[in-house]
Parts: sequence; C-alpha cells; structure tokens
Amino acid sequence: MIETERGNFRTLDDFDLKGKKVLVRVDFNSPLKDGKIEMNDRIREHALTLKEISEMGAAAVVLAHQGRPEKDFTESLEQHAKLAGEFIKIDYVDDLKGEEALKRIKSLDEGEILLLKNVRSDGEEFEPSPNNLMVRNLAPLFDIFVNDAFSVAHRSQTSTVSFAEVLPSCMGRLMEKELKAVKDMRSRRMLYVMGGAKPEDDLILVKDEKVEKVLSTGIFGLICLVASGYRLGKPEEGLDRGLVEEVKKVIGKIKVPLDVAVNDNGRKEIAVEDLPVDTDILDIGEKTMKFYGKHIKEAEAVFFKGPAGKFEERGFERGTFEIMKAIAESDCFSLIGGGHSSHAVELFNISKDKFSHVSLAGGALIAYLAGKELPGLEVLRVK
Repeated sequence: MIETERGNFRTLDDFDLKGKKVLVRVDFNSPLKDGKIEMNDRIREHALTLKEISEMGAAAVVLAHQGRPEKDFTESLEQHAKLAGEFIKIDYVDDLKGEEALKRIKSLDEGEILLLKNVRSDGEEFEPSPNNLMVRNLAPLFDIFVNDAFSVAHRSQTSTVSFAEVLPSCMGRLMEKELKAVKDMRSRRMLYVMGGAKPEDDLILVKDEKVEKVLSTGIFGLICLVASGYRLGKPEEGLDRGLVEEVKKVIGKIKVPLDVAVNDNGRKEIAVEDLPVDTDILDIGEKTMKFYGKHIKEAEAVFFKGPAGKFEERGFERGTFEIMKAIAESDCFSLIGGGHSSHAVELFNISKDKFSHVSLAGGALIAYLAGKELPGLEVLRVK
C-alpha cells in the first residue's frame, strides 16, 4: 500500500500473483523516426514491472498504445514488443479482443508475457464502460488489473478506468515510483522552472495558489514577457492572446527572461529591453541563465518542465543545458518533467542519478501537481 496526498493505493506488494493472470496497462508510446519506434525509458521501465510480475509467477497480458488515430499512429505494436524483448521475453499478437487474442490469453503459462494490439485501434477505447465488448471479452480471463501508466492516468478511457471497475486492481512499479517522487517533492518549498512547447500546461500549474515562484522559459517565457509589457516583434505573432491575459493575473510570482537568443547568422543574444526583433526567439540568453541559476542554487526543491528553447538546434541548446546543469549540481530535491525534458537529459548525457527523479509523464504529471483529478488514478484509490 502506498499513501499519497490523494489517498491510499494498492501496489504489487498487496497481491499474491502466483498462478494468476494479470492484465497490465503500460505506456509504450514512443518516438517515431522514419516510421520506426525508438528505444526509450518508458519501454525500459515498464519492462521492469512486467519482469517482476512474471517472476512472481503470473501470466501477464499487456495493453498499450502508440500515438493517436490522427497522429503518430500504428495499429501494430510488434516493434514495441521487439524492443521490450531486449529486457524480457514477450510475445505479440496482432489482435485486441477477438478470437485470436482470447485463444492466446487462455493458453498462457505462468511467467509468460503477451502484448496485445494497440488499444487505440478500437473505438471502444474512447468510450469507457465496464459493459463494452472490450471489457466483457477480456476481463473474465483475468484475476487482477495493474495500471503502470501514470502518463495516461489523466485519460478517461477503457484501458485506464473500465477494467479497474470490474477487477481487483493496483498500480505498477513505475506509477508507484512517480507518485512517491511527487510526494517527496511536495514536502519541500518548491521552485518551478516552466518551459516547453505547451504553455497552456504551464499555466494550469502556475495558477495553483500553492505555487509561489516560477522561472519562465520557452514559449511560456515569451508569453510572460508580453504579459509583463514587452513587445517581441515577430515571435509575438503566434502567441495565444488568451493565455497572455491569463498570465497577467499571476505575473507577480513569475520571473521572466532578462535576455534572449536569436539566429542572426549564428547565435545572437539580445537584452529584452532591446526588443522587438523580426526573427524567431530560440533560447534564453546568458544573463538569464545566470539569474535563473542563482534561484536554483537557493531552492529547496525544483520542478523542471520543458526545454528553455529550441534545444535540438545547434547553438540554441545552451539555455536548456545550463539550467539542467544547475539543477544537477545543486543540493535540492529535483524532479524533471516528462516528454522533451527527459529526452533532453539523454541528449545532454547528464546522468539521471544527478536528479532525484526523472518523470516519464507529461500532461498527467502537470494535472496531478495542479490538483486535478486523474480518472485512471482515482479508480485505483482504496475507498
């Protein structure tokens, strides 16, 4: 059992899995490069949960997704099974709830692991109900449901909520690890470093009255500069004016960049007082890096969400790297947000041991920190 600010939750420690059939929801959703799935920490971490379930003597059947029907979508998860196969023995069946899937599930022996077809290939995934065909076909074959996918716990979908309504349920090791890290961080006075490409997510968290100090970077930093009265020029054209108006209401707790970097035949840094510019802003400047680094050094705990700029472009990775380096070298408790943040840790070759926790969740983590209810987590809570 794990105790969190949202209540108590069962873990794998609360069940004897010997001889049981276990349905496990993971998040194998991975970057695609030229149509191929790339190895990533989600696959590695979920494989550890599946390995433990297998070693406990259970047969595990895995539910996962890749992309959305309109983006980065692939029905088959065979590539994912091959990558996970570097850590565990896992088979794949190109079926989700039909005769072939049911036949394979029934024939599983203790310790075996089977991955089913992309849950998002079936429209019922988006119509959660304990009475839909996916649940009625699959649930009777299992003894326990394990949700290890904290990163999709904010989605109210069949694979995240409906099986937990009809089966004894618990969270897996990765979800447990994520929640423990958040609990540890929240016990300290926190500094938030907010950037990345989704400023609407940043705003959700910044509006929380518990949040006292924020360092703004990325697109969110640009919005904060406009909200503070600066004119950016070209970079201002694509900004959401509604978000600008919302940020004005909380701008008192937000630190904004002192300088920025643009591409003018190479990296060129400009003080914010010398804006506007007629080119894109791609990073924070050196004065901002030092200014933010001072705040990080003094912090008791730091939450980092999203790169400071276009870190994939040569010459404009500096802001993100220097902030991450400052966090890694500090004595504070540090939690690195998911998505591009965890990718940046790998890109910069910074040891993950330098951070207290590197999260593999994105929107779900932001929603949780902002106090919002996560359907896939709430359904697991011990009532």
